[in-house]
Amino acid sequence: MIRWVFMTGTALSLLAMPAVAQQAQDGSQGPNRVSLTIYNQNVALVEDVRELTLPAGRTRREFPGVSASIRPETVGLSGRDLSVVEQNFDYDLLTPDKLMQAAVGDEIGIVRTNPGSGAQETQRARVLAANQGVVLEVDGRIEVLRDDGVPTRVIFDEVPANLRPRPTLSVTLDAEGAGQRDVTLTYLTTGLQWKADYVARFDERAGRLDLTGWITLTNQSGVTFTNADTRVVAGDVSLLNDSSNNAYGRGYPQPVRPGTRGNGTEQGGAQGLADVYIYPLPEPVTVANNQTKQVGLIDVANVPASKRYLYEADSFTTEAEARAAEVAVIFANDRASGVATQLPAGVARVYVNDEAGEARFIGEDRVAHTPAWSDIVITTGQAFDVTVQPRVVSSEAASKPAYYRWRTRFEMEYTVRNARPEAVVVEVRQHGLGRDTQLQGQSIEGVVQDANAIVWSVPVPANGETVLTATVVTGG
Repeated sequence: MIRWVFMTGTALSLLAMPAVAQQAQDGSQGPNRVSLTIYNQNVALVEDVRELTLPAGRTRREFPGVSASIRPETVGLSGRDLSVVEQNFDYDLLTPDKLMQAAVGDEIGIVRTNPGSGAQETQRARVLAANQGVVLEVDGRIEVLRDDGVPTRVIFDEVPANLRPRPTLSVTLDAEGAGQRDVTLTYLTTGLQWKADYVARFDERAGRLDLTGWITLTNQSGVTFTNADTRVVAGDVSLLNDSSNNAYGRGYPQPVRPGTRGNGTEQGGAQGLADVYIYPLPEPVTVANNQTKQVGLIDVANVPASKRYLYEADSFTTEAEARAAEVAVIFANDRASGVATQLPAGVARVYVNDEAGEARFIGEDRVAHTPAWSDIVITTGQAFDVTVQPRVVSSEAASKPAYYRWRTRFEMEYTVRNARPEAVVVEVRQHGLGRDTQLQGQSIEGVVQDANAIVWSVPVPANGETVLTATVVTGG
């Protein structure tokens, strides 16, 4: 067992350091207030307020306790009648290995304890190397410091100036006058992330669900943030993909598959800023380094909800076999439902009660950032007992104006089958359209929703089928 300690001379040598270095410690041990704004892309904005007593003129101040993953080029510091001359970020942390490496070529103290008698023997030794082990010169002999069961202490005369017990930002300031003032330090850091998770407990018979949402914070920044006013940002901000910086070498965030329907017109509880939404957490949080913390986001009950069956055809084609419809739970994010708030993107998990009243997991989906006054759709899987089989009855060229390259008339047939004991409605969406799509005939009234989709709501009886027919003219 090797135990590494500092001798008393270390404290004496620190007291003897120049006055500027002493001043660098005064009033700078940690922030008085801190706030975090955490984005989706492994980046966060830290605002750190500290109270300093400064002399007039130039002085150096240290700010220990900043993130070990700080981006030094983003640091900003402001205060009354204050300007910044120079700043340095020291992140070479004090560890036994680094302390020993810094002592190579110098002398240290070795204290060995006799396991039987408890007697201690102190020797001076010169450190020759500290690579995969420590090589010493002791009284003209070459020794290797080994873990051989003999309790050993290593005593260092001083702490190297470049090693810090924690990441430290040192700043040279120029104050117009002496006195006490608040100084605000801001910077971007990696290592702070957040995500949203939702649990929906769906009662299909009642047509209601209970919705619970959580914000999960993960801190791997190298520092603990205590009682921080915290906000999370829904929406992606532009970041440079610079592989030389570990904050951005992982590439751009991947797009989220849309999970909403309709346009949002209300802001709800979130604060809009530019094209993102900021969600303040309800109270200050302490997020320790290497900790994951969950904070409640939303908890509403008896939200009107329904099940939706959906079949989407990407083009006009005949399928040899029927395809299962996609099944989803859908509800409105509005005041009437009791939700009415901006919901950040996240994973939504759906549970239903079985006949015994036990909650059963039926699927999960990733939903996009959702504005208020939109429908939220959580796709839970495929319904093997509700299927759709499309068939092209005929296709032929249709007359077209000169500015069209092509125009085609499709006669389509969609056989929608339902093997469930209750009637269902299946939403059939036909994509692969062109300009000026026309419906010239249909057995069930549909809607040309936009330039890319025709939508039919097809009712299907229990244990039965419905055949939807339609004649569609499209071109491009």
